[in-house]
Amino acid sequence: MSKLPAKTVNDSAIEGHIYKVFPNDLNAHGTAFGGMIMAKCDRLSLVVAERHSSHVCVTVSVDSIHFMAPAKENDTLIFKVSINRAWNSSMEIGVKVVAENSYTREKRHILSAYFTFVALNDDNKSVQVPQIIAETDEQERRYQQASIRRQARLQTMDALNAYKT
Repeated sequence: MSKLPAKTVNDSAIEGHIYKVFPNDLNAHGTAFGGMIMAKCDRLSLVVAERHSSHVCVTVSVDSIHFMAPAKENDTLIFKVSINRAWNSSMEIGVKVVAENSYTREKRHILSAYFTFVALNDDNKSVQVPQIIAETDEQERRYQQASIRRQARLQTMDALNAYKT
C-alpha cells in the first residue's frame, strides 16, 4: 500500500458554521433540541472527513458528546469542526459548539463531541486515508488526546465482545 501525502488540519476544517435557533428548534423545556444539534454535528463532521479523505465516509462511532449548557431561542450556534487524527482508514473528528446571544454577543461553550468516520471505496471497503499534520500546539494536543480516546474505544469494544454469545 503506497503512503498518501499528509494533509494539514486546516485543509478540511470548518471554522464558524452558523445556525440560528428558531422556535421550531426548541424542545418541551424551551431549549434547543439536542438531537437537532447532534445531527448538525454529524453532518458537518462528515464534510470534514470527506474533505480529508477524498472519499465517501460513514460514521462508525460517536462518543463523548457533552452538553455543557443549553442553547436558547434566538441564539446563534457557531460550529467549529476539525480532524483530530487519522489512522489507517479511520479518522476522529472533533466538534465544538458555541451559542452566541446575537444581541449581547455573549458566548457560551455548549457542546463538545468526537465522531469517528471510516473512508470507503466504490466497493464499500475501507480505504487508506492521509495522515494529518498538526501545525499548532492545540492541534498537537488534540492529536495526542485522540489516541487516548481511540485506545479507550478499542478496549471497550474488546470487553463487550468478550460477553457475546
